[in-house]
Amino acid sequence: MDFTEKNNYTLLADFYEFTMGNGYLENGRADEIVYFDMFFRSVPDEASYAIIAGLEPLIEYMENLHFEEEDIDFLRSKGLFSEEFLDYLRNFKFACDVWALPEGTVAFPQEPLVTIRGPVIQAQLLETMVLLTINHQSMIVTKANRIVTAAQSRPVAEFGSRRAQGYSGANLGARAAYIGGCSGTANTLADFQYGVPAKGTMAHSWVMMFDTELEAFRAYAKVYPDSCLLLVDTYDVLKQGIPNAITVFNELREGGHEPLGIRIDSGDIAYLSKMARQMLDEAGFEKVQIMASNSLDEYVIEDILQQGARVDSFGVGERLITSKTDPVFGGVYKLVGTERDGQFIPKIKVSENVAKITTPGFKNIYRFYDKTNNKALADVITLHDEVIPEDEYEIFHPLFTWKRKTLKNYEARPLMKQIYDHGKLVYELPSLEEIRENVQRELSTFWEEVKRLRNPHEYIVDLSKPLWKMKDELLAEHSKQ
Repeated sequence: MDFTEKNNYTLLADFYEFTMGNGYLENGRADEIVYFDMFFRSVPDEASYAIIAGLEPLIEYMENLHFEEEDIDFLRSKGLFSEEFLDYLRNFKFACDVWALPEGTVAFPQEPLVTIRGPVIQAQLLETMVLLTINHQSMIVTKANRIVTAAQSRPVAEFGSRRAQGYSGANLGARAAYIGGCSGTANTLADFQYGVPAKGTMAHSWVMMFDTELEAFRAYAKVYPDSCLLLVDTYDVLKQGIPNAITVFNELREGGHEPLGIRIDSGDIAYLSKMARQMLDEAGFEKVQIMASNSLDEYVIEDILQQGARVDSFGVGERLITSKTDPVFGGVYKLVGTERDGQFIPKIKVSENVAKITTPGFKNIYRFYDKTNNKALADVITLHDEVIPEDEYEIFHPLFTWKRKTLKNYEARPLMKQIYDHGKLVYELPSLEEIRENVQRELSTFWEEVKRLRNPHEYIVDLSKPLWKMKDELLAEHSKQ
């Protein structure tokens, strides 16, 4: 990946990241080493798992992290920052260590997705972009995968650009949707920039440009005889659209070409698709595909398929690209430790809201797999240098610690990968196709009950005993204050 001449988003940061940075410098703490974790507390749509994406765009940001002179002048104009701090930014050189889950990894609440270790000013400056990038991409890839799951192996194309929240939302959203399993996108730029296959045929305006629907279909078929897919709901699907499509399909066949399909973009998709299938089959076009679009998501797709809809593929737009049913992936970025005189000092945020109490420490995640079937058994969040025994491991339910289970005959694999070593990129980025394949490989290791769209089975994520002890001791210390 060539990261040169990319957009510089260095100032895309919460303003407090600069005020705190200036404050750290003024207090002589600019070089203090800190550790931050990005993690999320709950999965959108009450699902049991999320799929993580956004690492490559985040790396692109980090590779271009620098301050132009106009950035310095702008910050000076705010009248809040010392010249020493502005000089620090002018000479900024990224020096952090970064660990992260690879794109396409299945993840669960409270697990670190990204860990940053570095000078406090730098680590704090990354907060907004780490959250913005990973939150958005993970939300879309997770939603896309739910929709693809509901489609039961039928292709799903992403059609959401015009309803996306901004240019990058459309473009990066198409990338994330493809990672999640969509077959392609309507977004041409996403194909050009990322290689997401762009797909599309006609809009209602094409049909309306001609005097009759039949004339419009004939004109399109003349230009695209070997990829003719007709939009049949501009006027009346069953009285006009399908009969006119059949007329043109017969003319194509007489000319030695086979039609591709029809698209229905309104009305009762279940009913119309069943009637359309009957009409096409009776006319001898059993292989003509039926595509459905129009305000679809995993719940609508699941319902219409249960009602016997005869749909071969789907185009999904606004409800995918905005994750409409649950449009927030609530990742947070929290301080989990510092270093002083070479010693690691764990940090914890305590709250009356139990869900907001953080897990301290420099951590890793191990996923335990059953050696007999390669199915995931549980995840354990550990200290970074913790060694997992090979013979057996006792796990606890995160809420009901009396629920214990001893794992045996397992393979424990660490999930976090080092991305940067003192500011140097040490991670080899996979291709988009490799990330997409990683999603399917990961999901194949989980039981279907965990992947269920409604009321999924709970997958256990435990803290290792040393990590639990660290957290418990810090909580005890705070209770005495």
